[in-house]
Amino acid sequence: MKLSKREIEVLRLISAELTINEIAKELFLSNHTVISHCQNIKEKLGVRNVAGVVRAGFEAGYLQLHV
Repeated sequence: MKLSKREIEVLRLISAELTINEIAKELFLSNHTVISHCQNIKEKLGVRNVAGVVRAGFEAGYLQLHV
């Protein structure tokens, strides 16, 4: 299932090691909204935790390594 533009933004910030609170401030959202986005991302990618989100994000092409 395809991630929304906002979910991709949240995914990228998760991969940058930002906390829920930091992501909320960065995107001008409530913590509750960020948590909802995180749950939706996990559901859409079929994973259970943050490590799975990042792995699946790379595998699906939503994330890239910047060296």
